Amino acid sequence: MSEDNRIKMLKPKIGKVTVSMGVGEAGERLIKAEKILGIITSKKPVRCYAKSINRDFGIRKGMPIGCKVTLRKDEAIEFLKRSLKAKNDEVPITSFDREGNFSFGISEYTDLEDVKYYPDIGMFGMNVCVTMEKTGYRLRHRKIRKRNVPRKHRMKKEEAIAAVEALGVKVVE
Repeated sequence: MSEDNRIKMLKPKIGKVTVSMGVGEAGERLIKAEKILGIITSKKPVRCYAKSINRDFGIRKGMPIGCKVTLRKDEAIEFLKRSLKAKNDEVPITSFDREGNFSFGISEYTDLEDVKYYPDIGMFGMNVCVTMEKTGYRLRHRKIRKRNVPRKHRMKKEEAIAAVEALGVKVVE
């Protein structure tokens, strides 16, 4: 493998951006959350279901309690830039995990550019989770000959921080 290809393989990139809204209950609020998530991302949201029982909140196993949208490639980068502007292009260093992924919350959907307030829907916040990876991570997800990613090829927290800072985002302590 040539040196150019080796450098290209080790360059961090954004694998996907997952935007989720946890409502905590089925019904009208969940339908409104799905509607606003569809407007913001221009994708159809998928429902998330409870995995366990929580009697304090009245949640049963298998009950729909939220929704999410997964964005990839150019759509992911564009939405990430929009959502980071809502956070003043700052991400706390504590938002990064040891594998380089990071997440942050947006308290109101109206903080995003070009999104107006819908009085019939109300206010909802959302979580934005960004999965960072290097070229070759397909090894762990493919169907045939699935393999583990070698340790030297895994993403590190420092590499992800450098990649995010290259996008013009300030990582604060």
